[in-house]
Amino acid sequence: MSTPIKISQAADYVGQTVTLTGWVQKRTDKGKLQFITLRDGSGLMQCVVFKQNLPEDQFTAARYITLESAVSITGNLRAEPRAPGGFELDASQFHVISRAEDPYPLAPKRDGGEHGVDFLLNHRHLWIRDPRQVAILRIRATLIKAIRDWLDGHGFTLVDTPIITPAAAEGTTTLFATEYFDEPAYLAQTGQLYNEANIYAFGRVYCFGPTFRAEKSDTRRHAMEFWMVEPEMAFTDLYENMEIIEQFVSYCVQTVLRERAAELAALGRDTSKLAQVTPPFPRLHYDEAVELLRRNGFPDFPWGEDFGAPHEDTISAQFDKPVFVHHYPREVKAFYMQPDPDRPETVLACDLIAPEGYGEIVGGSQRMHDYQTLLEAIERHRLPRAAYEWYLDLRRYGTQPHSGFGMGLERVLMWLAGLPHIREALPFPRLYRRFYP
Repeated sequence: MSTPIKISQAADYVGQTVTLTGWVQKRTDKGKLQFITLRDGSGLMQCVVFKQNLPEDQFTAARYITLESAVSITGNLRAEPRAPGGFELDASQFHVISRAEDPYPLAPKRDGGEHGVDFLLNHRHLWIRDPRQVAILRIRATLIKAIRDWLDGHGFTLVDTPIITPAAAEGTTTLFATEYFDEPAYLAQTGQLYNEANIYAFGRVYCFGPTFRAEKSDTRRHAMEFWMVEPEMAFTDLYENMEIIEQFVSYCVQTVLRERAAELAALGRDTSKLAQVTPPFPRLHYDEAVELLRRNGFPDFPWGEDFGAPHEDTISAQFDKPVFVHHYPREVKAFYMQPDPDRPETVLACDLIAPEGYGEIVGGSQRMHDYQTLLEAIERHRLPRAAYEWYLDLRRYGTQPHSGFGMGLERVLMWLAGLPHIREALPFPRLYRRFYP
């Protein structure tokens, strides 16, 4: 009799006869001795298949098994410090559940070369099995849990917001248009406007889900569909907002460092700088950021322009931690951001720029709370008032200073895992000119 177990449970079954089910990730042929690396989703196990220990037909099946075949292996489990994971299975039974076609499309190339990016993305449904991709997506799952744990533990209530919306929030040029029966509609760029309604009921809320931006941008930091967490808080100004952001981001970083050390090591990530991500974070007024750029390679940078990737990288290079830039020019930010009463050409907004060249990971602001100011902003941006009438209502009934922010999950994951491109930060990325598979 054997006990069915997962590979992750191996430490509890040393010396016992167990059965593992999974997929053949690697096979090494040594004649009468076969070494099979089995993957079951919880870990990897080296299985030793010795000819004299199995029936002839079962050994033959093991010797000629193809990569990614689904199999069941029974045997004695023992500790083996030299084996991956520290354990090894001496097989006594080997059964094929399904034999994968040969060759496996993502098998190592015989000439030692690497598969190209387009090939890998076209086979993302198979590429996702690669140990590197598994490590990245395990880190992603831990990051998601850390996000929710911190917010749930600090008085925030999860309130879901619509994906189909009648109007834009971040700019009309980056919308994916669709039809809602016989009316025009759009995929949501953000849940923020709806979250502003929710704070009147709950005080502190957040939404967390997919958002869509139709930006024709083919950079390493842009995806057309990505996940964003968006907290919103009543009776909160810009400065308290920044304090909350830095506490939140620090918790997420330190949680991933603690719980996914093995995966970060497998990715070759230098975590020394991540270990320094603790409050407080440096803060730069936009004016100071412009002066910094002018002293560091951008002598003619004009006041009033938004920062691109080279500018963000230059700013972040001066610091070991994420850095806030706040009080941006009003003209480069969204219509709903509160103008600074002392300098109305700027808004009470902030961006958090990650170190090591990973760009903006959080954008936040204090929202307009005055009815007339918001109405004028809607008109100035030539937005359809009828679509925002409900949003104006929020300024009629119980308005107060309130703030919030959005954090892009994949941008943060890129930074934490040291990824060169956002395409690996999503299970099935939607990129400019690519949405297959």
